[in-house]
Amino acid sequence: MRSVTYSMNVSLDGYIVGPDGDFNWSEPDDDVFRFWIEEIRGVGVHVMGRRLYETMLYWETAAQDPGLDDAQREWISLWNPLPKVVFSRTLAAVQGSARLASGGLAEEIERLRAEPGEGEIAIGGATLAAEASALGLIDEYRTVVYPVLVGGGIPYFPRDERRVDLALVETRALTSQVAYLRYRVAR
Repeated sequence: MRSVTYSMNVSLDGYIVGPDGDFNWSEPDDDVFRFWIEEIRGVGVHVMGRRLYETMLYWETAAQDPGLDDAQREWISLWNPLPKVVFSRTLAAVQGSARLASGGLAEEIERLRAEPGEGEIAIGGATLAAEASALGLIDEYRTVVYPVLVGGGIPYFPRDERRVDLALVETRALTSQVAYLRYRVAR
């Protein structure tokens, strides 16, 4: 059965976006960008909320930019054809290899797990991930921790006041004092 993973950049104090809505502190250097390229290779489908979908729309047309480097072009070649499921109450249509979710999150994840295919089911976006966590759908939490305290904003971890025991799977030091932490949910 395909596992569900939640991976995002996070500040040391636990936020994916600061109180002002800014996340420029998580701009990846070459090493971190390469890390994300390797991560996306293991993804079979990406489930995301509207805000992350709209942020990632940049890549749909970025290939036309002559200033892109080889790593960015490699990302585009992996990201654009990747199947995506978007949860939104406001979007009427999506682009590229994305489709709007037709059911609730639990139903979509159950359907995706049952489909034949390789790769993980990646969840992106804190609001959607919080719902998935509350429903017990996440198998692994993966954080790329940046050495910054932003003091508030949108938290990486849901604030649902329930305990979730985790088992450390991997740690890795990346450049720029950035650390990767991977935990599996202990069941």
